[in-house]
Amino acid sequence: MAKVAFLGLGVMGFPMAGHLAKKGGHEVTVYNRTPAKAQAWVEKFGGRAAPTPKAAAEGQDFVMCCVGNDNDLRAVTIGPDGAFAGMKKGATFVDHTTASAEIARELDAAAQKAGFKFVDAPVSGGQAGAENGVLTVMCGGKQDAYAGAEPVIGAYARMCKLLGPAGSGQLTKMVNQICIAGLVQGLSEGIHFAKKSGLDVAAVIDVISKGAAQSWQMENRYKTMSEGKYDFGFAVEWMRKDLSICIAEARRNGANLPVSALVDQFYAEVEKMGGKRWDTSSLLARLER
Repeated sequence: MAKVAFLGLGVMGFPMAGHLAKKGGHEVTVYNRTPAKAQAWVEKFGGRAAPTPKAAAEGQDFVMCCVGNDNDLRAVTIGPDGAFAGMKKGATFVDHTTASAEIARELDAAAQKAGFKFVDAPVSGGQAGAENGVLTVMCGGKQDAYAGAEPVIGAYARMCKLLGPAGSGQLTKMVNQICIAGLVQGLSEGIHFAKKSGLDVAAVIDVISKGAAQSWQMENRYKTMSEGKYDFGFAVEWMRKDLSICIAEARRNGANLPVSALVDQFYAEVEKMGGKRWDTSSLLARLER
């Protein structure tokens, strides 16, 4: 059992912190920007709530974090009330936020200077993965930092791997989102084409999902997509945030992402249709306007 803090109790963080308490058996302190959410977590899982990130981090062996973006991350880590001001020597900060590789390296350098460890560890698996404790966790950082954190992360992970130095977890999450973007567009076009051709979509998917076209998205999203239901997963506005990180990084490293850039534009059209909170499979709705 370890002393663990968790910063950020959104749709991902709330159940992840819960797994630390219930499955991991850790002593958990939580912080959330909206105190009522932290209190609701304490009422459900026990532990305690702290008024600031610094207070949450004080005396902890591990501090886990899952917030919105680079600016949110800086808000809970840096400054007099930030978690870094409360971290003890030798502790480990694990960041599950999907953010830039640049901020991961920045925070890693600050952690080293202050005498504690840092791991960037973005996740994949969505709200369902968080609630069921089966997330895929992509990590960057030093081997000793990762080795200490891995058993704690295991409370909500199905797969956890160190990919390289600080920033490598974020870069791997970018690869993940790049792959998903093109795949969901292809699936949307396939379902759209099948409908226009007068085919039985369920029968078509039953056949092609046994071959090379098979994917997680096909298996888990085709039915709701074909029924025009788009409230089953990762929101369009979150995907656009992630794709903006991918495209910005590509400008830095010279990678060409023509499909990702195009799909980002398609998602912008979905947002204009009122679909900011629809899930990413709603690319089909754009084709069926």
